Amino acid sequence: MNTGELLVAAVSLVMLFFSVMVHEVAHGAAALLYGDRTALYAGRLTLNPVKHVDLWGTIIVPLVLWLSNSGIWFAWAKPVPIDLSRMRNRREGLLVTALAGPASNLLLALAGVLLLKTGILPEYAEPFAVVFVAINVMLMVFNLIPIPPLDGSRVLASLLPPEAAMRYSRLESVGFLLVIVLASTGFFSEFLRGVLTGFLRVFGLLH
Repeated sequence: MNTGELLVAAVSLVMLFFSVMVHEVAHGAAALLYGDRTALYAGRLTLNPVKHVDLWGTIIVPLVLWLSNSGIWFAWAKPVPIDLSRMRNRREGLLVTALAGPASNLLLALAGVLLLKTGILPEYAEPFAVVFVAINVMLMVFNLIPIPPLDGSRVLASLLPPEAAMRYSRLESVGFLLVIVLASTGFFSEFLRGVLTGFLRVFGLLH
């Protein structure tokens, strides 16, 4: 691997981690809006990377994906602590808090699209902007998959009747294993690539 490829990989990993941090901070900020100060008191409403690093999700998994040339970029940071019992409206708070993370990645992706469309970036920076858009689209879509403990499962739980939501939430103990199984079959890679391709084509970034 030459120096240029190493530089691209290093910058891509930095952008991935930044996007994951923004995702987690968005969860905590949304919870704060509903009266839950848990993340604030834990010092997690910050972009200080030390506060968010998860050994597996922030370092090992992204490195494995990169080294395997999977073409898929996703990661996770330490989950921001949230206490539903402190929220003024638990069901609505759960819904908004769960959606806040993926929504932040959508906004970051759109910001990247805007930079590319305005033409203000130097030519050498444009490929990095495309990677930034791709990273955030993948993070958004991956997290919206309704498998516990992903954000999509919390969105669905907030819409279910209370008893059904409790039963569904109990699947979290096996949900992570299901995510690993689906990832190993190539399901996620094909699904995420399809969504990403559609997104890039909509904004004229892929022909």
